[in-house]
Amino acid sequence: MKTKIQACIIDDEQDGRDYIALLLDNEFTDIHTAFQASSVEEAYIYLSKNTPDIIFLDVQLKDGTAFDLLSKFREIDSRIIFITAYENFAIQAIKSSAADYLLKPIRKMDFIVAVNKVLESIKKSKSSSSISSNENKISLPTLQGFKLTNISDIIRCEADSSYTTFFLTDKTKIIVSKTLHEFEEHLTKYNFFRIHHKHLINLFHLKEYIKGKGGQVIMADQSVLDVSVRKKNDFLQKIENLD
Repeated sequence: MKTKIQACIIDDEQDGRDYIALLLDNEFTDIHTAFQASSVEEAYIYLSKNTPDIIFLDVQLKDGTAFDLLSKFREIDSRIIFITAYENFAIQAIKSSAADYLLKPIRKMDFIVAVNKVLESIKKSKSSSSISSNENKISLPTLQGFKLTNISDIIRCEADSSYTTFFLTDKTKIIVSKTLHEFEEHLTKYNFFRIHHKHLINLFHLKEYIKGKGGQVIMADQSVLDVSVRKKNDFLQKIENLD
């Protein structure tokens, strides 16, 4: 079954949130409104644990601004469409890597154009993925070229600044000059889970979980890895629902 695009609506006005949700329901059946928030605090709690594909973000919120919210994160991996009643905020929105911005009152046609622009960006990003047309393999670039690797042979991936190390079942390691985030989105659908900012693991190669504040996992290669406190509940829930 095709996975829907996940959207989050952050606006301090109920009417504003309802209008955006209605437009999405009527015009974009492949987009699901996963969450709505009215404040910086509510949005921060949600975005700390979730990464929606699209965020509709009002610039002025009841307890701060959109930029106060964004400053709480090192990076936001979602596409952001800013919403504002003041056109002078557009420049600041663009500097904050906005996918687009909409002026209030939102016109239906402007909304459709902005969302289609974001959907096209998401589509291009997925098509340029390093996942090969063979759904069970991934192409890992090396200094000599690339190595086509079975996804099932990957035990875990470890981040090291702008590099990622892949640990395979044959005990070899492949170091790739790409960030872990660039692989996380594509490998998640193969039951990989990011338990820590440094570790993305293949759940099929998980041997044991050790309880603790965040806990630890023992993998098939005997590596012992920390689970971050923030990721613990989502990780345990994922294990319970493992395909």
